[in-house]
Amino acid sequence: MDYIIKLAFVLLIFIYSWFFQIQNQEWDQLRSMLKDANNIAVHDAAQELDETELTRGRLIIDPEDAYDTFQQTLQNNLGLDSGLSPQGGSRFKTQVKIVKFDIIDDSDGVNFPLIYEDSEYGITKYIAGPSVIAVIETEHPVLIFRSKTQQPIRVPAVQEYKFNK
Repeated sequence: MDYIIKLAFVLLIFIYSWFFQIQNQEWDQLRSMLKDANNIAVHDAAQELDETELTRGRLIIDPEDAYDTFQQTLQNNLGLDSGLSPQGGSRFKTQVKIVKFDIIDDSDGVNFPLIYEDSEYGITKYIAGPSVIAVIETEHPVLIFRSKTQQPIRVPAVQEYKFNK
């Protein structure tokens, strides 16, 4: 009887460890997918230039077109609907949220290069030219319920134009 109790205890520890490892692996895969999609989306958003201002020699990113392009690229790359909720077949189980979308360009009256800092999201970046900065997040996958709530998966991305000197 003692042997069976010890065996059951070891089996429970093994199963708990196995689920914990699967949960961590799922977190890692979701974070990687979010990071890749965010990098692609800020790149696409940075391409939405105001052509009229470009003819005047100013690099101005159209904020509405850039945001729409950013959101559309996220939808296409992560299998999301227009509300950024997962569609059937998507790897995600919860909604992806755009928690920050910022454009720094010649319309802001800033002089490049500059140091961009956002302590709320932990971003510090030397920016050489006009940029699109975005932070997206989704809930942490849960296979093992614990008393401590996991922080959401949050990933930043910065796309900048660098000028040749």
